[in-house]
Amino acid sequence: MDGLNMDYQLNVPAILRRGEQLFGDKEIVTRLPDRAWHRYTYADFAPRAKRLAAALRNELGLGDGDRVATLCWNHFQHLEAYIGVPTGGMVTHTLNLRLHADDLTYIATHAGDRVLIADKVLWPLCESFVGGCGFEHLVAVGEGPTPEGAIEYEDLLASAEPTDLPEREIDERSAAAMCFTSGTTGLPKGAVYSHRAIAVHSLASAMAGVLSVTEKDTVLPVVPMFHANAWGFPFTCTLVGAKQVFPGPFLDPESLLEAFEQERVTVTAGVPTIWMGILGELDANPDKHDVSSIRCMIVGGSAAPQAMIEAFEKRHGLRITHAWGMTETCPLGSVSDPTSRELALSEEEQYRYRAKQGIPAPFFEIRARGAEGLVPWDGGSMGELEVRGVWVSSAYHDAPESADRWTDDGWFKTGDVVTIEPHGYIEIQDRAKDLVKSGGEWISSVALENALMGHPAVAEAAVIAVPDAKWQERPLAVVVLKPGASSTADELREHLAPHFAKWWLPDRVEFVEEIPKTAVGKFRKTALREQFAAQPAETV
Repeated sequence: MDGLNMDYQLNVPAILRRGEQLFGDKEIVTRLPDRAWHRYTYADFAPRAKRLAAALRNELGLGDGDRVATLCWNHFQHLEAYIGVPTGGMVTHTLNLRLHADDLTYIATHAGDRVLIADKVLWPLCESFVGGCGFEHLVAVGEGPTPEGAIEYEDLLASAEPTDLPEREIDERSAAAMCFTSGTTGLPKGAVYSHRAIAVHSLASAMAGVLSVTEKDTVLPVVPMFHANAWGFPFTCTLVGAKQVFPGPFLDPESLLEAFEQERVTVTAGVPTIWMGILGELDANPDKHDVSSIRCMIVGGSAAPQAMIEAFEKRHGLRITHAWGMTETCPLGSVSDPTSRELALSEEEQYRYRAKQGIPAPFFEIRARGAEGLVPWDGGSMGELEVRGVWVSSAYHDAPESADRWTDDGWFKTGDVVTIEPHGYIEIQDRAKDLVKSGGEWISSVALENALMGHPAVAEAAVIAVPDAKWQERPLAVVVLKPGASSTADELREHLAPHFAKWWLPDRVEFVEEIPKTAVGKFRKTALREQFAAQPAETV
């Protein structure tokens, strides 16, 4: 039909153009490995990103669709790769620097990475796996001597001019970025993000009622740029012109709070374990840090305890916004920003809703499936969450054996067991593999964990299923106490008793110094099951 809209390509180059043309004076700030601060602007950043793209194509011989791996902390050069590589028609593939060398070898090989851009401070890790990969070039980033056999990052940029990158329209449906799952069940699997997916994801993230990121914000993502597409922040911030602050390798509470205060950060994002550390530091030194500039602390990666949300707000005036997503969803899926319905409820009810996973973002649809088919949105019926949308993966990269993760009609099976309320509010009850099935009835480990972490003596808590001769499985709680605090199994069960049926209460409580975690900060329950499942069932 005549008269339709222009066929404008939704792609990363369009995001970069907007950042450069409209927000050239906005800052991008990085804490370097020596703790010094590097500052430049979008007007400095954009030409360097184009230089990188041109050099990769013209000097190193890469072409459309070729993968460029990164092994870097959060910093300005990593941002240049994030934006520059897809602007040149190639694909940014972030490697998780917390993975074992064998996993990195498998991932880089499976992805077909041709170039690796890596921090010099991480070179010992590089040397442990690059020999088993097919990298044609190694590029070293940062201060200090250039490792043998590597190209100096700044020399690579100096070999090209921004104008060497030809002006062309990149198809919005071509690949722009790639990220692998953590491989907690089976081998890691690659999710590939199109330019269109990233562009629409960025627009949705910037919306009010979602992440609400604007030009007026100063954003410090604690979430690593190598994890789940950095939750989209590099692209969203560049699109809207927000000031970006990168913490480098310094993710301890003291360093982060110093950065929040110095740069007057307004939005930050990370996993619950990060925020628990921040909360501990603020509680211990309530008058030491001025964090009054922060308007939103986004938490994702795993469920945030309601007690933590309340503690930040009531004790320190800091607002937590709960979000949910996955590597396969680019990653944003839903955000718990209370609507007018929830704001009309009591304060206690509002906190209860804010600890849930919220409503889906625009162009992201949800449903849940139980043993008998799709379950109603009644807030009580549990089923596995299935999703579809603009930025949801339709398959894994070169992994046809994993096609069963998608339904026959194209929805992605998340593996999260949820309830959905009539107005669409999602509450994750558990990962399907972590539910406790006791006497034929399901027990949510997440609900128990969040309630345990509401006890004043508890720093962290994980709940796992252990075999039971009578009931098939029973819940076991693994607890880390706060420094100087004390508690008993009976006391913790008494804390839980008013909120759960008696048969939900853990039969055993194990007190440990530390709970093992995955590379992205989630509890590694496989290790806990191996450690405790075979032990005799006795109360600690």
